Amino acid sequence: MQPGQMAYDRGITVFSPDGRLFQVEYAREAVKRGTTTIGIKFKDGVMLIVDKRVSSRLVEPESIEKIYDIDDYIGCATSGLVADARILVDQARKEAQVHRVNYGENMAVEMLTKKVCDYEQNYTQYGGVRPFGVALLIAGSDDLGTHLFETDPSGALVAYKASCIGIGRATVMEKLEKEYKDDMSYDTALKLGLNAMAAAIEEKLVPASIEVGLVRKDEKFRRLDENEKAKVIAKL
Repeated sequence: MQPGQMAYDRGITVFSPDGRLFQVEYAREAVKRGTTTIGIKFKDGVMLIVDKRVSSRLVEPESIEKIYDIDDYIGCATSGLVADARILVDQARKEAQVHRVNYGENMAVEMLTKKVCDYEQNYTQYGGVRPFGVALLIAGSDDLGTHLFETDPSGALVAYKASCIGIGRATVMEKLEKEYKDDMSYDTALKLGLNAMAAAIEEKLVPASIEVGLVRKDEKFRRLDENEKAKVIAKL
């Protein structure tokens, strides 16, 4: 950073002369250092694949949660600061439940994502707070079909056919750009996602090192169990 810019990264509400909010950009850097997280749409659903390797054999793998249920038909995966992710997931769950109580129906995926992004945007606008250092891939199914959204620490959101956040983004996005096709089958999409993950982490995949979440049209969000992951990895 140039010496003249130093004063502009002290407060979240201060724009630099060239129109940048440095604290938001620093939050994006926290996301880039997070675990590799992939989202892929296929013919009748969306899947989330997350790197779940543990740093020590003393850690209980079940205690590490990378994919979260938000509602029956909506789930998300995160990359960045884990504590920040937990707060946003709790907020998303609250919004989904309030909507269900008020209207007697499940919340639309895009509406829920916008609510989460509005909450994030508030933390870029007021003094005494900092942006959330986390990005989310939100996958879900509603009356309009299946959806995959990516959120940003600034509160922006983008809908994707396939995307990646975290430290392996460049490698994964290069592979997705080359090989992704519309209306892929579930098996083809899962194989593409796992191959992209293996390329990003540069290790042989094992069931314990990844977590896979899945939602299909008119089916509830769920995670693949160890046996299902083992069968898929064996086919690669």
